[in-house]
Amino acid sequence: MVTASKHGPAAPAHYEVALQELEQLVAKLESGDMPLEQLLTQYQRGAELLKFCRDRLAAVDAQIKVLDQGTLKPWSGDAA
Repeated sequence: MVTASKHGPAAPAHYEVALQELEQLVAKLESGDMPLEQLLTQYQRGAELLKFCRDRLAAVDAQIKVLDQGTLKPWSGDAA
């Protein structure tokens, strides 16, 4: 699912790509070396990436629940 944003680049195709871009963006924002207008644009992009990542995680969580037939099993930490 790739959709164009009216604020900038399209949504990434994969969770890992979005997470990597988000991590890079946070580092830039924390550096404090951006003009205010660019800071706002980058913050908006970060919000889009965060939503994308949360949506993907929610979809995976729903798939796991279906696979487990709605029963959450305690994590034992042991490989079977």
